[in-house]
Amino acid sequence: MKFTLGFSPCPNDTFIFDALVNKKIDTHNLNFDVVLEDVETLNQLALHGKLQLTKLSYGVLPLVLDTYAVLNSGSALGKGVGPLLISKEEVGSTNVEDSLIAIPGENTTAHLLFSLAYPNAKNKVFLNYTKIEDFVLANKGLGVIIHENRFTYKDKGLKKIIDLGDFWEQQTECPIPLGGIVVKKNIDKKIALQLNGLIKQSIEYAFKNNYPTLTNYVKLHSQELSEEVMKKHIDLYVNNYSIDLGEDGKNAIIRLLQAHPKKEGSFSKEYIFV
Repeated sequence: MKFTLGFSPCPNDTFIFDALVNKKIDTHNLNFDVVLEDVETLNQLALHGKLQLTKLSYGVLPLVLDTYAVLNSGSALGKGVGPLLISKEEVGSTNVEDSLIAIPGENTTAHLLFSLAYPNAKNKVFLNYTKIEDFVLANKGLGVIIHENRFTYKDKGLKKIIDLGDFWEQQTECPIPLGGIVVKKNIDKKIALQLNGLIKQSIEYAFKNNYPTLTNYVKLHSQELSEEVMKKHIDLYVNNYSIDLGEDGKNAIIRLLQAHPKKEGSFSKEYIFV
């Protein structure tokens, strides 16, 4: 049985899925056609129901819940992991709500968190996350950065205005749900649970058999990054919530869904999670 599986080439995702897609664990009769794309492209694919199993931003989750359910394993969720709003100029001289803001995708959790912190900021441009530092360096405006840019912006002389994750944590006292793994609801629940178990095994294998050594699969898709940055990336985004959301993680996701401007109705755990 074969499934389409989407995830990003970022170190946290390739670390999570390496053992699964490269058959380092026994996947039994399950096989995968891998689609490697940035998270906003994956969000768009999910909006059109193109993939059976995929990583996506929790910011887009309310729009795809008729089609997909969230697995317990594979999420990027935690404390101190949120996107950052950055500037080229000193922070005190910046008026955020009057500035042009570069954001890494309309449907990303980064956009949702920014909108919660700055509801009156309307002047936005949506760019691939890899282009936002250069946008800010060119003095075109401010930028919301995610992924490895958290570890590189200071080296380029850029300044942090606010940690949007800290804002979320202060407002809600919840960990930050950034992204998760969803499976189509038309897949048999027993198979969905088997897929979830394989992702969990893949993460546990990576920690037990490799880390802190980086596998060639992780390096291959992060060629522009130093090993130090790749390890920081994994350390930040792959944690106990990645292995299993637990009640704390599920409650945080529900809280984010309730804060979404396009939410419709109430959300039950039975509707959201496998």
